[in-house]
Amino acid sequence: MPETIDRARRRWITTAGAFLAAAPFVRAGSARAEPAASPGTLPTLAAGAQTGFHPLKQVAAGDLTVAYVDMGPATGRPVLLLHGWPYDIHSYLDVAPALAAAGYRVLIPYLRGYGETRFLSDATPRNGQQAALAVDALNFLDALRIETALVAGYDWGARTACILAAIWPERCKGLVSVSGYLIGSQQANAMPLPPRAELQWWYQFYFATERGREGYARNTRDFVRLIWELASPKWRIDDVTFARSAPAFENPDHVAISIHNYRWRLGLAEGETKYDDLERRLAAFPSIAVPTITLEGDANGAPHPEPAAYAKKFTGRYEHRLITGGIGHNLPQEAPQAFARAVMNVDGF
Repeated sequence: MPETIDRARRRWITTAGAFLAAAPFVRAGSARAEPAASPGTLPTLAAGAQTGFHPLKQVAAGDLTVAYVDMGPATGRPVLLLHGWPYDIHSYLDVAPALAAAGYRVLIPYLRGYGETRFLSDATPRNGQQAALAVDALNFLDALRIETALVAGYDWGARTACILAAIWPERCKGLVSVSGYLIGSQQANAMPLPPRAELQWWYQFYFATERGREGYARNTRDFVRLIWELASPKWRIDDVTFARSAPAFENPDHVAISIHNYRWRLGLAEGETKYDDLERRLAAFPSIAVPTITLEGDANGAPHPEPAAYAKKFTGRYEHRLITGGIGHNLPQEAPQAFARAVMNVDGF
């Protein structure tokens, strides 16, 4: 470990211990706002010190061979960080070294259809339904022989983290979820929304058509860049940052997984029967009892529920935080300190 990182780790542990001890517990339904970066609460690594994740590891897990980041001490408490659509592991580029420096073992897998993650068989359906992604995450933990972990994510990753916490709480030490409770069902998605809410889902309806599938396949990078800009209107996305993530969308299964996910939600594509029982449990919207912190950016341009709509789904120790400062949908990358702080705080609940 470089000396600069080692010094940062010692400073982080000292400061974070005091911060965790003083952090307030807020009951379900309440919230507090905090800036994206709070000077004096957490030490930071030098900006730009982490330019990529190398080398990646590979592990066979369920239907996949998963490419993943494994950072920090092997004996540290595991933290599973899950990315969303259309993003990748680099959303955690600054979160990961901060948590690793604090003594955590940080694990960041590429989801199915992203990066170097591949299906083991050509015959496996390119399925993007929520249950498949959740089972992928469980298989990943099993493959690494990890019994319990802190789980955290945003977008598709938040939904997967919520499912892990709801269905397999014995595997989750704590949960950090951007935009709260995101477990869904085909039945709920069949209900129309008010027109302005439907407008936010324009790409879902686009993907329901063959023109949309072909358009996404032909213009993947431009489409992704547009989604980033709409979902995070105040995030200054430079070309270097986007270029770092763009290769992840060249995965041969990326388009198929993305299209299936959104078509499945609307009942336009079938899932796999092996997930039927799990989907029935999820359609009942199970409560989450593990310690949880939910986060929301004050400039999230993507569709997301209001915190009051999901607060009662968290029946254990729970806190909601509004992250201010023009923070959009990709909260871990836009506000890494706030995200890392939430992971450490929920570990202290």
